[in-house]
Amino acid sequence: MKFLKHILFITLVLTITSCVQETHTKTVTFRVDMSGVENPKNVGVRGNFTSNSWSETEPLTDDNNDGIYEGTFSQKTAVNGIQFKFVNNGEFELDGQDNRTVTFEYKPETIVYKAVFNNPEGQQQTINN
Repeated sequence: MKFLKHILFITLVLTITSCVQETHTKTVTFRVDMSGVENPKNVGVRGNFTSNSWSETEPLTDDNNDGIYEGTFSQKTAVNGIQFKFVNNGEFELDGQDNRTVTFEYKPETIVYKAVFNNPEGQQQTINN
């Protein structure tokens, strides 16, 4: 009986440790067109991909004044996707609608997500695999 317990314990340990997924670096550039928004201020993104999930706005910038705000974020993770919304002056876009999503494959990736503020259509483009 003792031998059987040892075998079960070893099997359990091997099963638990073999289930851990390897992490990969995911780099996502968010680009949001704010040209249809009057006087955009404090434009950013919030989601479940930051250390303070959904509670802090990660800033996006429009360095060339073309109305497209952007920011790039990298993280090592094993998750298969993230959820987020763009924010203007503390107000979430798409009120009452689903969050935007970016889906990941199980490998390192660089992704560009392009959208228009308050328009649920968005485009995810993988730059490299």
